[in-house]
Amino acid sequence: MPEEVRKTPATPPTEYRGRLAPSPTGYLHLGHARTFLIAAERAGSAGGALVVRNEDLDRERSRPGFVEAMLDDLDWLGIRWDEGPNCGGPYAPYSQSERQDRYLEAWRELRDEGFIYPCTCSRRDLALAASAPNDSDDEPIYPGTCRNKSAIGFNAPPGVNWRFRIPEGETVTFSDGNQGEQSYIAGQDFGDFLVWRKDNIPAYQLAVVVDDHAMRISEVVRGRDLLKSTARQLLLYRALGFDSPEFYHCELVCDERGVRLAKRHDALSLQKLRELGFTPDEIRIRALAGI
Repeated sequence: MPEEVRKTPATPPTEYRGRLAPSPTGYLHLGHARTFLIAAERAGSAGGALVVRNEDLDRERSRPGFVEAMLDDLDWLGIRWDEGPNCGGPYAPYSQSERQDRYLEAWRELRDEGFIYPCTCSRRDLALAASAPNDSDDEPIYPGTCRNKSAIGFNAPPGVNWRFRIPEGETVTFSDGNQGEQSYIAGQDFGDFLVWRKDNIPAYQLAVVVDDHAMRISEVVRGRDLLKSTARQLLLYRALGFDSPEFYHCELVCDERGVRLAKRHDALSLQKLRELGFTPDEIRIRALAGI
C-alpha cells in the first residue's frame, strides 16, 4: 500500500498574511479580479496583511507596462495592500527577478540533500516519451529518464534542467479552504517536476514555495487550476524544512464557451472593460459572480 503523507497544519500564526501574486505577462482579466478580490476580502476579514508579489521570472513575456497596468487595475478595483510594489517600508518592492539569491540557496539545499537531479532531456525527448494520461492544463508525467543521475560536480544550476525526485507512491493530502479534502498520488497524478530551468530561471514551484515561506504567508488564495501544484509544493515545503501555509483555491471564471479565461482573452481584460465604461462596482459584481 502506498505510504500516505498528509499536510499537518502548523501552529496557527498570530497574524494572517495573504498575498496577491500576478505575473506581468499580459493584462489582468475577470478571473484574476475574482481571485484577488477574494484574497483581499479574506485578509480584511481576518484583520491581517496583504502582500503583493510581482512574479516576473518569465523574462521573455514579462513587460514593465504590464506591471504598471496590473498595479493600476488592483488600485482601481479598490484593493489595498500592505507590502509589495507601490508600498513604502522595508519590504517593498517584491519582484521575483530580484530574489535569485534566495532561490539559489534553496536549490543548493535540495541538491545537497539529494532531492533534485540534473535532467538533460530535450522537449522532443519528453514529447516522444509522454504516454501517461494527464490533465490538459498540467505537465505530462516525466518518464524518469534521468532520475538516477547524480548532482555531484554541479556547483550552479545553469546548463541543465533540475527536477525534484518525487517519493513514488506517496499520497499527498490536504484540506483546501474552499475545495475540501484533496488527495494526489506521487507518480500517478504527477511526476518528477522542474525546480530550475537550464536557462538559469527558477521554476514556478520552487519560487513560490521559497517566497511564501520568506514572506510568512499564512494562507495562499489562488485559482483551482493550481490544486495539483499544491501537492508538489507540499513536498518542497517538507524537503526544505518549511511549515506550509493553508490553501484556498477559488472557482475559475470561464468565457461563453466554458473555456477558462487566460490572458489571451483581451475582450475580458480589465483594461478593455474599463475602456468600455465598466465601473469598479460592476466589475466586482461580475468577477465574484463568475460571469
